Amino acid sequence: MGRNAHLIGSINLPNAEMAMTTIADFLGDCCTRIPDGETGERGYWIRWQKSTFDKCEGLNLEIVTQTIPGYKDSIERPFYNIKDGIAPSSLDLGDLGYADEAIKSYKTFKTLKARQIIEENVRFQVSIPSAMALVIGFIVRTDQLQVEPAVVTAIKRDLEKLQSSIPPKELAIQFDVCQEVVGYDGGAKIPYDDILEGSIIRIANLCDEIVDGVDVGIHLCYGDPGHKHIIEPKDLETSVSFANGITVAANRMINFVHMAVPVNRSDEAYFQPLENLDLPHGTRLVLGLIHYADGLDGSKKRLLAAEKFIKEFDVATECGFGRRPSETIPELLQIHSDLCESA
Repeated sequence: MGRNAHLIGSINLPNAEMAMTTIADFLGDCCTRIPDGETGERGYWIRWQKSTFDKCEGLNLEIVTQTIPGYKDSIERPFYNIKDGIAPSSLDLGDLGYADEAIKSYKTFKTLKARQIIEENVRFQVSIPSAMALVIGFIVRTDQLQVEPAVVTAIKRDLEKLQSSIPPKELAIQFDVCQEVVGYDGGAKIPYDDILEGSIIRIANLCDEIVDGVDVGIHLCYGDPGHKHIIEPKDLETSVSFANGITVAANRMINFVHMAVPVNRSDEAYFQPLENLDLPHGTRLVLGLIHYADGLDGSKKRLLAAEKFIKEFDVATECGFGRRPSETIPELLQIHSDLCESA
């Protein structure tokens, strides 16, 4: 099997048509899943979901001071708590909007396919954050577990709408798993005790909401604020543990798992935990080893280091392109293409 390129989701271009056309132009048949670029207000991952929590009648907005691992000083920012007298079971977040945005972009995707700009075998990729990403990102710590069921219900509602609107053979769904990975490695506190097992079960349950025929993938992320990780991974051990656990716990095939590789890690020690990777047949590893900072040469160094422990894998960046200057995107996509051609 040849090497493919994988796109995480966001791309800093003006609209979905330009994002998908640009990907297709540079990557052609070495990219089998194309996202819509998460353009506009979606460009900074989950921030656009503030409007979802604003509209929830059972929640209050309050300003909270907190210390976040990876940041030097405490910061003040808005979080939501449950209003007095409101039963958590009554919370209703409505539609999150991921399905609605995807359905709009899918129409463009189909047009580009009809014009043979996107190849026939390519799937339309939609990225969905884990429930814990939204819970930790928007809810005060004391209320996080109480609000979690409402968030899970909202995600499932979006998944159902998405799958009823796009044919399974044309759809790929990626779950973005960041807070759980960072929390396990010492980041923002996760509101349950067994972080690894608790996270694995939650992610696997979401994966099981996806019907057969749809590609499902996991993006294991360490964050990208200011192009820096929230927590620096010491190696791939945590990612391997999450990947092994999720693929066993899920009742359906996980088609791909993406893991981050920092720009300064081309040493064998970082990749050595791949010796313990135990993915089922058909689950593809994607390594986020492409970095614009050191270009093709640096990316090749990381690739060659990884190949000492695993021979077959696809390539990607660590995170999306949504916060990257748009003028750098063509060169970055060209690096993806060059690495695929060199396989």
